[in-house]
Amino acid sequence: MSYKGPPRRASGILRYLILAAGILGVLFYSRHSARLATFSSSGRLLDPQGTEEHTSIETPVLAQPESEAENQFLGIGSGTAHPIDELIENAEKSFAGVLQKESHNVNDAAAEYRRRRGRHPPPGFDVWFDFAQKHGGIMVEDFFDQIYHDLGPFWGLDPAILRKESYDYEMVINVRGQKATAASDWFWTQIWLNMTSSIADMLPDLDIPLNAMDEPRILAPWEEVNRLMEIERSTRAMAPAKEVHSSFQTLEEQPEKGLQTRDKNWNTEPGSFWVPAIRGCHPDSPARKAAIMTSFNEPPVISLTHALPHLHRGYVSNYSLSTDFCHQPDLQSLHGVFIKPLSISETSVFSPLFGGSKLPTNNEILLPAPMYWANEERFTGGGETGVPWLEKQNKVIWRGAATGGKNTADNWRGFQRHRFVAMTNGTKIERAENWEQLPENWALPSNQYQLAAANEGKLGEWTSEWADTGFVDLVCDDGRDTSTCNHTDAFYSVLPGMHMADQFNSKYLPDLDGNSFSGRYRGFLMSTSLPIKATIFREWHDSRLMPWVHFVPMDNRYMDFWGIMQYFLGYENKATGVHVEGHDAAAQKIAKSGQEWANLVLRREDMQIYTMRLFMEYARLGDDRRDKLGWVDDLL
Repeated sequence: MSYKGPPRRASGILRYLILAAGILGVLFYSRHSARLATFSSSGRLLDPQGTEEHTSIETPVLAQPESEAENQFLGIGSGTAHPIDELIENAEKSFAGVLQKESHNVNDAAAEYRRRRGRHPPPGFDVWFDFAQKHGGIMVEDFFDQIYHDLGPFWGLDPAILRKESYDYEMVINVRGQKATAASDWFWTQIWLNMTSSIADMLPDLDIPLNAMDEPRILAPWEEVNRLMEIERSTRAMAPAKEVHSSFQTLEEQPEKGLQTRDKNWNTEPGSFWVPAIRGCHPDSPARKAAIMTSFNEPPVISLTHALPHLHRGYVSNYSLSTDFCHQPDLQSLHGVFIKPLSISETSVFSPLFGGSKLPTNNEILLPAPMYWANEERFTGGGETGVPWLEKQNKVIWRGAATGGKNTADNWRGFQRHRFVAMTNGTKIERAENWEQLPENWALPSNQYQLAAANEGKLGEWTSEWADTGFVDLVCDDGRDTSTCNHTDAFYSVLPGMHMADQFNSKYLPDLDGNSFSGRYRGFLMSTSLPIKATIFREWHDSRLMPWVHFVPMDNRYMDFWGIMQYFLGYENKATGVHVEGHDAAAQKIAKSGQEWANLVLRREDMQIYTMRLFMEYARLGDDRRDKLGWVDDLL
């Protein structure tokens, strides 16, 4: 990658005015951000204590007195412990607590289900548990939280509507008599059909509507989801065991012939996805109240002001919250899906649809993504995991296409991959450090991360030592050869592609969103290298991965990236005597833990276990007797 634009020099006074304004914004926001925690920004109904049911095993936010929060964020008076040390220690303790909840027999699993879900388990729970045990599943109820986050609002829909609209969708898998079929030959459908067929002999009759697009599609208003969740809570009960039905109803080949499917009024107008996306945010959330951006031609404003609720001293302490844009209105100009997605087909009508990923405000029901089940080489590394840690290069490696949506001459600066590739280019950094060129789409770090290289004016030189990032395809939206692009040729050069297996020979693997989620994440976790993950998308496995134990979380502005790398790599300048100790052993430990855990809970068998339980729960929702449907053999 090379920079070819003409140099520009900014006024020194302007520079310090901008810095002062940023600090004032941080201080102001830290005083007022706590009140944001009193509602669920992602569309979930709050319990009486004002908390939301978690959808991942999460590192709790490390609480601080308000008077200390501002100073610690700015790196003042923060003591001797590095914040990442604190986050790792806290995460390991939390994860150990989660593992203690494992159930080893079906009766204990059913009891934990009732305690956590407030209902009886679905019919066939014993068959599901037996299948999971025989296939080495780790049976912790928390690992299935995403299912109940996704399905909860559907208790507010009439079962007949659910049956009708599931069957009538354009791309559907039908399960009848323990056999799965699909009329669509779309390759995603066929992969999902293969996965469903592998467990069909244990499934009830149901219809599974599928999203064929990269982008999620169902975006009901927060107010509607809240109403549906009120119904879910009001109907949450456990009928007396003798009144419980223990078998699912059978479905006609074409259910509810006399019922009319609701008009979804699909919106397919090209443009920003921000307006529909924030429909699912709480009415009082910053995203719903912020001005809507209409121009993305200027360099984006990059500030951690809106990130404070999910950071501890500058680093991600609440990963789930960091992916939720409802408290982060600035992300509307920092992610391609919000600026201009590749395609749009969305509806505000709450309706059933299964997909491989979604935004926090979307209402899709998550399945393991097709590329995970298919085990394609480009997403897995072909079974390779990389050389042993001590033989790996002490480098960051990233290769990818310039995806994220439709980048154009008027909007490319805010796209997440364009930002990351630019800010990890040593030449660009050096020119910015020397005031030879203002960054086009990224920002130099402030002193809150106490970067030794930046303090010495050598951030670019230091980054060049370990960063190897670049595009293999510019994905230009002007009909030209995608190895070139009029509006980005002056800023990026295309690098040769690299097999994923070869990337595993470097220690650090950043993982960034593309048009939607990154299909490489599971492959990275299963390697012997360390994934550094930034995303705004949710996936099926989020409930079973712990940040700072299995991977390193990164804020979507990437301002913490240099701090993360200094923590792991350290810094040394023999000429000046400056030395910052690295934490290579900590990086190796997380990489090893991530790989070992992924090989236990992200296997194809785990996808079967998760999907089988999901489909059983979904079939119950479409049963007219759902309030008295369940498994109660342990009680009888």
